Order: sequence, then C-alpha cells, then structure tokens
Amino acid sequence: MVTDPVADYLTRIRNAQMARHRIVEIPASNLKKRITEILYEKGYILKYKFEDDSKQGLIKIALKYDAQTKEPAIKSLERISRPGLRQYAKPSEIRRVQNGLGVSIISTSKGVMTDKEARTKNVGGEVMCIVY
Repeated sequence: MVTDPVADYLTRIRNAQMARHRIVEIPASNLKKRITEILYEKGYILKYKFEDDSKQGLIKIALKYDAQTKEPAIKSLERISRPGLRQYAKPSEIRRVQNGLGVSIISTSKGVMTDKEARTKNVGGEVMCIVY
C-alpha cells in the first residue's frame, strides 16, 4: 500500500520520462485526475485518458517530448508538501515557479488549482508540487 499517492504519481511520471516511455499508467483517484488535467492544460503532457476497471480505474498519460532533441517537456517534478511535513501557503505567500515559467499545484478549499488561479481567486492551501 502506498502512503503518499501523489508522490507515487509524480515518481511514475519521472521514471517513465527517464526511460523514454511514451505512455505511463497510474492508478486513478480524483486528486490525481485533477493534477493530470492541470498538466494537460499547461502543456506538460500530450494527452490523457481515464479508464475504468474492476477496481479503482486507471489514468493513461501520453508523455510529451521535444521533436528534435527528444528531451521531456517536464524538466522537474517536485513534491513540496508531504505526509510528514505539510506545507501551506496564504494567497500572498504563494511563490512563482521559475519566475512564472513553471506551475505550482495547490489543493485549496475551492479545489485543486494552479498557483496563478489561487492568487486570482485569493485562496491559499496546501502546496502539493511544482512543475517546470
């Protein structure tokens, strides 16, 4: 059993990119689905598909690579808040990632959203991970 499903999700994507896989399969949850949607909206993954099976479902993610250099679109995936040390931020304390080039994914009372959306809606929450 996995104690930190978000860290497992990020690690599976990181490992698949290092091995140059095209598709990665991850056990589904509502939180992971929303993180996947954010990664797609921001252009870090090519496409995704949610599949139902007899258990909890699967998320199939098609990873994105540069056409010429074959480098992954995601340079870094970092888990910020973890089960042993939760990291929370007020709207004024949410930092920009890579001077606005990256994205911070935040779990708020109004749902999971990016750092920019959280600042716009003036809500804080748990800083789950950063992507750039």
